[in-house]
Amino acid sequence: MARRQLALTALVCASLCAPFAVTPAAEALAALTVETTMAPLERVLDGRIEAVNQATVSAQTSGRIAEILYDVNDFVPAGAVILRLRATEQRAGLAQAQAALREAIALEAESQAHYTRTSNLYKEDAASKAQLEAALAARDAAVARLAAARAGLDAAREGISYTEVRAPYAGVVTQRLVEVGEAVRPGTPLMSGLSLQFLRVTVDLPQSVVEQVRGIRKAAVYVDGQRIEATGLTIFPQASSAANTFRARVELPENAADLYPGMLVKVGFIVGEAQRLTIPASALVERSEVTAVYVLGEGDRPSLRQVRVGRRSGERLEILAGLVDGERIAIDPHAAARVLRESAGRAP
Repeated sequence: MARRQLALTALVCASLCAPFAVTPAAEALAALTVETTMAPLERVLDGRIEAVNQATVSAQTSGRIAEILYDVNDFVPAGAVILRLRATEQRAGLAQAQAALREAIALEAESQAHYTRTSNLYKEDAASKAQLEAALAARDAAVARLAAARAGLDAAREGISYTEVRAPYAGVVTQRLVEVGEAVRPGTPLMSGLSLQFLRVTVDLPQSVVEQVRGIRKAAVYVDGQRIEATGLTIFPQASSAANTFRARVELPENAADLYPGMLVKVGFIVGEAQRLTIPASALVERSEVTAVYVLGEGDRPSLRQVRVGRRSGERLEILAGLVDGERIAIDPHAAARVLRESAGRAP
């Protein structure tokens, strides 16, 4: 009888205590002990994105607008023709320059032949020295006229090229300033555009942090939860007398995604180091408005705890509240959630 009671007691105890035992899955959870470490100290300021390449193309010759090939918000490849001018006058000038060149070539050939004949006659004492010098002068003048005619032809061709206005770089049209049929002259603004390939951020640095920023020269741009490391930093040498701030330019990587000129962003300038509690970004759980981590308690049982996060630096996240130095967290939140589900499934 006593043996039967002992066996029954052991069976009941096993059934009640099983959910709280350490499972193999729990033992396999990869863990990390949270520690306070030295991390960069940032001063976060507001900045505005601008394009490095932005310009307005102007007319280089007189004429009327014959064709406009691009409009606002169109992407234009580098070197593409964006508009054309009527080139009647320029083509007439080209034809005149070509005719002048043909004439100069004929005159130069004739004067060269005349000089050769006169030189041979002079050697045979059949021509005077004055005749030789006159032939030489005529030949030199013809050579000079030929050079001038060639230069005139180059200028006429350049004038023809001015009737086709080309994009100086690949970019997007931001403003069209003329209409078809409108008369323009040299210097008339035609079209404005900018390139999205290279962007930068302009920021006004307070005088109190300028020296630290100059010394460290590291910054990052924060936008939509992303941290974009700056590729360059330029600080203007003169302060604004009205605000006591220094203008800074933060260069962004080529083809920075989802950034456009005129956007307001946050810029973090490294000004030193401070003690920070950080965790791997992969350990964070984000569910709707809740951010949390799986904290490992007694027997490595995971429990979800809400935390407040700060700035992200590379693959590390700063924890402002919710964790203390020395606690252990699960590195893989998916594995920790699976352990919780399995434990809940074994509960009576």
